[in-house]
Amino acid sequence: MNLPPELKKLYSALKTPAKIQDYVNTLLMRQTGKEPYVQSPLLVAQTTSATCMEGALFALSVLSAQKYQAWLLDLKVDPKNTKDVDHVIAVFKQNGYYGAISKTAHAVLRYREPIYKTVRELVLSYFHEYFLDDGTKTLRSYSKLFSIPKKYRDEWVLTHEDLFELAFELDVSPHYPIIPKHAIRTLRKADRIEITAGKIT
Repeated sequence: MNLPPELKKLYSALKTPAKIQDYVNTLLMRQTGKEPYVQSPLLVAQTTSATCMEGALFALSVLSAQKYQAWLLDLKVDPKNTKDVDHVIAVFKQNGYYGAISKTAHAVLRYREPIYKTVRELVLSYFHEYFLDDGTKTLRSYSKLFSIPKKYRDEWVLTHEDLFELAFELDVSPHYPIIPKHAIRTLRKADRIEITAGKIT
């Protein structure tokens, strides 16, 4: 892929997943407008802002440039709960173990060290911290590891066009349930200390 000089310089400096996460943390959390819009990694670097989806796409592009095995993964909340939103992370594999890079304003839904043997193990590390202000735990399913479809080639990294279609394909891709249905009724709410800590941005 022929990267523009400024992006090539940036990518070359982000040699490890930890360094990629450090950079993603510096990005402003971009507020979406009424119309859904998804920026490419190039526009993320130029605007220094990103949503979780855009942060994951940026991380995926750098991981791929650094020759890591990497994918997108969608974390879905209870569809009946309109107060919470899904989250997208970039999953990578290092030394046979899975880790993740995450763009979020949330205190704990962030980087995951590559210490997880399976994708499910990795996903479960997000479960207990994924809750509303009243403590209700909302995470319900996760997608299969999602690779960028070949039809996008490498153009998705440098395009100025909206990548919402790509985000939609991830959203409707196959997902696995996280917890058995009977367990939902007895989930304990996060306690006061957890809720307070979770509000740190």
